Amino acid sequence: MIDRLDTFLHKGKRKNLVELLRKKGCTDENVLAAINKVPRHAFLDSAFLNFAYDDEAFPIGEGQTISHPSTVAFQTELLKLKKTDKVLEIGTGCGYQTAVLLEMGVKVYTIERQQKLYEKTRVLLPKLGYTTRFFYGDGYEGLPNHAPFDKIIVTAAAPYPPDALLKQMALGAIMIIPIGKGSEQIMNVIIKKSDTQFERSELGKYKFVPMVKSKSGY
Repeated sequence: MIDRLDTFLHKGKRKNLVELLRKKGCTDENVLAAINKVPRHAFLDSAFLNFAYDDEAFPIGEGQTISHPSTVAFQTELLKLKKTDKVLEIGTGCGYQTAVLLEMGVKVYTIERQQKLYEKTRVLLPKLGYTTRFFYGDGYEGLPNHAPFDKIIVTAAAPYPPDALLKQMALGAIMIIPIGKGSEQIMNVIIKKSDTQFERSELGKYKFVPMVKSKSGY
């Protein structure tokens, strides 16, 4: 299905996007190659198709957004992915970040709180040729039955690193998570050194939709 959706025009725009991301500081050629393969326009409403390869965020419904490609590249690069990695994604959204992770050759478990997005994306991704493990539920709780994870990527802003996610990290695992309650958050990199010790660093300001905790989801 990707071949029918993906025109030479789209492919050309993606190459331009990759060059822009390279200029903005993305140095991981594997990440850039993955972004060059994913048809971002297929994840957007038709109203935004002409702008699909701009470095902009767009609404995807249910109060959620598709992240800037530069943010996707940055978070993915920070994960330092290996093809043997088992990755937990908190916030499937429209599935664009999920597709980029899958193009990196890793095993992805992804969880989405918004039921309409969950239902839409779990149909869309297989149509585009992407196979992953979908879950509808509470991102704060993660997926304890499938832990531990080598990498965790959180695509919504949390006020703090959820304890459940910290417990689901394997020894040496990396979590990338934007932390903050206001309109801007700080991107955090957390590395698990032992069951009780974590190394944490902060890497710049970003804007994400909030990660909301509730009985029916995060």
